[in-house]
Amino acid sequence: MTYDQQNFKIPLESDDYSECSHFIVSTIELIIKQSIDKGENKIVINTNLKRGLPMENINKIAGPFVEAWAIQTFYDALEDSENIYQLINVESVKRLHMADIILQFRKQRKIESGISAEVDVKATAEDIENSGKSPNITSYARIRTAYVENPDYIFIILSLKHKVYSKRNKETGLMDGIMEVVAYNAYDLKFLSFADISYNPSLGTGQIQIRDIHYVKIEERTTWEFCRLLDRKYLQSSRRSFDQWLELAIKNKWIKSHD
Repeated sequence: MTYDQQNFKIPLESDDYSECSHFIVSTIELIIKQSIDKGENKIVINTNLKRGLPMENINKIAGPFVEAWAIQTFYDALEDSENIYQLINVESVKRLHMADIILQFRKQRKIESGISAEVDVKATAEDIENSGKSPNITSYARIRTAYVENPDYIFIILSLKHKVYSKRNKETGLMDGIMEVVAYNAYDLKFLSFADISYNPSLGTGQIQIRDIHYVKIEERTTWEFCRLLDRKYLQSSRRSFDQWLELAIKNKWIKSHD
């Protein structure tokens, strides 16, 4: 049997998926924007290094710091007494999870009053060319399965640009390293254009990547259309075969039983 002859499990998202996705993306961007506008965008790293942080390798250690800043920023928004963002829960997740943060928002819908999204934070250096330009997102099989199990799954890529500089601490006489988040963009992975999504077969079932996280186009599509897009990326790889795909499809229950 060919790919198109398979008896697929076709995920059907809710009618308001697009509305919910846009609401979450715009709210996440608003939270980050207001934190930057208030000057709460600096991460100060105290060291005993007289010459400050090793700037030539700073992008190697910046990711975890920027991710921690993002988590703290969302917690601050949650605890804000005014909480204009309708944010009702923030959860940081374990390292091997697909995302870094789970956010839940209050939003009145036909059958429920809330919506959640998983957020993957990607840090890129503003002053280092090509830093974090083409990040790994998650494994092909894992993300493909997530959308079959939950057609309303919302997976957000939060791109945070930072710059790093050193400043002498007047009290200690040593150099403080300062990471400053200066720009941001949030995207729903499902709505990235076909050209912006790439597939790297090197690890496990392969990694889904973004070609250039700084320049992406949005193409709205259904969950089923996105699953087919992911399959096409996999099958177009010279290192993958249809038989390998079929083995994954059976194992992860993307297709109905042949029995």
